[in-house]
Amino acid sequence: MSNKTISNASLLRLNQVGLWLHLLQGVTMVALVAALDTNKSYDITVNFLSYDVASQSLLPATQQLFSINFAWLVASFLFMSALAHVIITTVYQPTYLANLKKGINKARWYEYSVSASTMMVAIALLSGMSDLASLLMLFTLVAVMNLLGLVMEVVNQGKNRPEWLSYVVGCIAGIVPWIAFGIYVWAANMYSENGVPGFVYGIYASIFLFFNCFAINMWLQYKRIGKWANYLYGEKVYIVLSLVAKSALAWQVFGGVFQP
Repeated sequence: MSNKTISNASLLRLNQVGLWLHLLQGVTMVALVAALDTNKSYDITVNFLSYDVASQSLLPATQQLFSINFAWLVASFLFMSALAHVIITTVYQPTYLANLKKGINKARWYEYSVSASTMMVAIALLSGMSDLASLLMLFTLVAVMNLLGLVMEVVNQGKNRPEWLSYVVGCIAGIVPWIAFGIYVWAANMYSENGVPGFVYGIYASIFLFFNCFAINMWLQYKRIGKWANYLYGEKVYIVLSLVAKSALAWQVFGGVFQP
């Protein structure tokens, strides 16, 4: 399939659609939260060992560091994607189009490494993870997963038979946060009276599905199956998946957390 079947103009228009839909949703969410006066925030803590004089032993301790406004956290990954689309359709446009001919989009992976990682931090906070060190490691792990997508594209430029090592390692990195979420859900259901709110399970299911769709999209691209034999078709799918995944998380969170 020739790349000419999908025009550069259509890809740029799709990026512009992504720009406005991400931006409008972010602004709408912030405005609605302000109107409803539901200023939900999560405390970020640090866990450490403290010497107890009475027992003469080291005991676990927790200290609150600061709070994160959850509305702005959720809106931030919508704004991140909007900014990425602005850059792609303006100053980065010539490089973006030139790289697509080579079967690579570096801007996509840089943006995902920040926005997807922020999405996972939001889910982690909903799961009960508040320790700064844990959140930092989770953010970095998801960022590395996405940057391995970039490695996959860089390593396989011009190759008829792709090398899958970076893809496999990225999948391994990507599954670890979900295992961590599972541990928190298990602990909440085992040791607390109310467990995890029902809407959080919906978030887990939908975002886990979307994250896997990104991996499947790449697999189809490099296997050159059907429409995915054209790299630009996979690029279109990435843009749509990014919009739908971020929108789904944002509004599920709004429906569950920000209702008065």
